[in-house]
Amino acid sequence: MENNRKFFLAIALSILILTLWQVFYLGPKTQAQQEQARIEEQLRQTQQANAQTAGANDTPQMPASSGTIPGQSEGGAIAGSLTREAATAQTPRVEIDTPSLRGSINLVGARLDDLYLKKYHETIDPKSPNIELLAPSSLKQGYFVELGFAGNATTGDVPGPRTVWTVEGNNRLTPSTPVTLTYTNDRNITFKRLISVDADYMFSVVDTIINNSGAPISLSSYGRVTRFNQPEHASATYVLHEGLIGVMGQDGLQEIKYSKIEDDKDITFKDVIGGWVGITDKYWATTLIPPQNEQFTGRFAHFTDNTPRYQADFISAPMTIDNGQSKDVENRVFAGAKVVQLISDYETFYGIKQFELLIDWGWFYFITKPMFYLIDWIYKFSGNFGVAILVVTVILKALFFPLANKSYKSMARMKLVQPKMAEIREKYADDKVKQQQALMELYKQEKINPLAGCWPVLVQIPVFFALYKVLYVTIEMRHAPFFGWIHDLAAPDPTSIFNLFGLLPYHVPAFLMIGAWPVIMGITMFLQMRMNPTPPDPTQAAIFTWMPVIFTFMLASFPAGLVIYWAWNNLLSIIQQAVIMKRQGVKIELWDNLKSIFRRKPKEIEK
Repeated sequence: MENNRKFFLAIALSILILTLWQVFYLGPKTQAQQEQARIEEQLRQTQQANAQTAGANDTPQMPASSGTIPGQSEGGAIAGSLTREAATAQTPRVEIDTPSLRGSINLVGARLDDLYLKKYHETIDPKSPNIELLAPSSLKQGYFVELGFAGNATTGDVPGPRTVWTVEGNNRLTPSTPVTLTYTNDRNITFKRLISVDADYMFSVVDTIINNSGAPISLSSYGRVTRFNQPEHASATYVLHEGLIGVMGQDGLQEIKYSKIEDDKDITFKDVIGGWVGITDKYWATTLIPPQNEQFTGRFAHFTDNTPRYQADFISAPMTIDNGQSKDVENRVFAGAKVVQLISDYETFYGIKQFELLIDWGWFYFITKPMFYLIDWIYKFSGNFGVAILVVTVILKALFFPLANKSYKSMARMKLVQPKMAEIREKYADDKVKQQQALMELYKQEKINPLAGCWPVLVQIPVFFALYKVLYVTIEMRHAPFFGWIHDLAAPDPTSIFNLFGLLPYHVPAFLMIGAWPVIMGITMFLQMRMNPTPPDPTQAAIFTWMPVIFTFMLASFPAGLVIYWAWNNLLSIIQQAVIMKRQGVKIELWDNLKSIFRRKPKEIEK
């Protein structure tokens, strides 16, 4: 029964890992490649069919508003026909320079469409280019934020995509020097915009509307985050969300995949109070945060004219301003890295509803978040996230020690009663019912739980995936080094056993990238399994032998930090099991099993 239990447990774990491998890696990767090819073909056909791009027009009217949000027929050159330098040189701009950001604001539309993240690079090389977050709409990967107003016949032209703003005073935006923009329309209505930014990634935009038109006016403010085409380096996995995102008041978190909005075209949430809208990548995001105590309508949309575009936007409820009066409207824009503590601080300081959900903690957030904070706390003392993972593994081992200790003791006692179990099986060989009853009675007398060996494995599975989530989604783990050849814990081990870990001067195919840490993990798994007797059944014995090899190949593409955790956890389990078995007076099978591998089997004597 013990061997059968191990056999079925091994089969179940193998199926589980293979299924998760297919669901989270191979399947999504293939789907993402097909989707990217479809988008590129659609873009090519669109560019051929549209030799020119029309000026900015309005989308169909939004509910609960006095006007409309721009979104269709973006102006500019054919997407992809300009360099970034040429695109930014087409319009007057205000420079942005902060400790975290550099770029510029386009004075046409007052768009935030030129932004780099100073603290983050494309690769682990500190000399590699900074991460490009936002880009002008005339580029293939155009991505921008715009705030404006939706008016009517009584307001005349109000600030929108084509409005040319005038800089008043300082023309360089820094944390200590805000920028003021002004625009006065043909009805003598003046819009004064004060833009400020902190040392990180939060922009504050205060619009003051001064009505000197001679009559009351009614208008709504809007904001939109618009992205041309899907990102070129989207993660091909279902482990986290990338796409349109927002919190819509009582409707809560909304995560809209690019593919879903392409099908639905328009998803609207009316009369929302509290929340935000935007577009998120794996590590970066751009979001609009309207006043949290005022009503607005949120929307996710997809446009197919000219260049395909995805848009997350909001429009406020209409506001009335009497003649000779003024009104202030304050909105915020987050554009930057999704640093966990920073996002949490923004939520608290500005009272942003559920802003922490910008980071995709997943269904097991109650495990994932505490694990991240524990790793991050230990990191502050150790200075190395890899060391923090090792320490957390020890803490988890201590936390689950009573359960694991009880399990290993039960397994050790089961080995001690193997002779009695053999007697029962022989005695009731022809009566399986009595055999099981006798075995259960023996378990009861000896205080043995035959399923005890499953608990350490079952407990480890959610912890394993929680750590995987932490390594995969948190920017703190991005490019975090360990020791030696591991320069990025969130990336797979870059070495391979098939070129002797880089000693031989040739590259190996991706599927043969079996690094040093996966090999170490496989060895520890092999040793752990050899702590127990080899199953007598040939099929079970084959699984017993090959499972470490299978896991080594599968985990080779997982983040190195996760493989290090698994190897370290295996080593601690071996030590723990050996100590318990020795205390229980049970023979440790490891050395005999290892000797049997290299021992020649005697040849059968021919009759």
